[in-house]
Amino acid sequence: MSPSQELIQIVDEKNRPCGATTRAYMRRMKLWHRASYIYVQRSDGCICVQKRTAIKDIYPGAFDLSAGGVVDAGEAMHVAAKRELAEELGITGVPLTFCFEQTYVDDTLRIHGGVFLVKYSGKLVLQESEVDSVQWIAPREALALSPVTPDSHIALTRLLDKGWL
Repeated sequence: MSPSQELIQIVDEKNRPCGATTRAYMRRMKLWHRASYIYVQRSDGCICVQKRTAIKDIYPGAFDLSAGGVVDAGEAMHVAAKRELAEELGITGVPLTFCFEQTYVDDTLRIHGGVFLVKYSGKLVLQESEVDSVQWIAPREALALSPVTPDSHIALTRLLDKGWL
């Protein structure tokens, strides 16, 4: 199934489930949905920053300061986070720490997100269709990257402000 045809959990402005639709329709209609943000931190304190592929449906080629993505229809947030972490970076079998919920709205997105942190220093296996490359960088230095996905930037700022990183 192509990513545009995946069934996505649709929610209302208060994050209550209200149906499912394809990713393509969700994007076109700018519907509220859920997403996970997983910040991967190495033992030296650096975080894994992804360079998105040029074929991504939003923010192609931008830096993404977290792993993650949209929550599938009927999927729990923590399950989506584990799935996305495995798909994008090949990380499995590590505990995720839930940090906080985040709401993000701009001209194209309406997201209720769950922000997670994972400690990991092992090998990465990149998902070629979504991740062009990765680099390990200090969290405060990552905030200076451009162009960057704005929702991951806001979540990282909040993680730093709250002392999670």
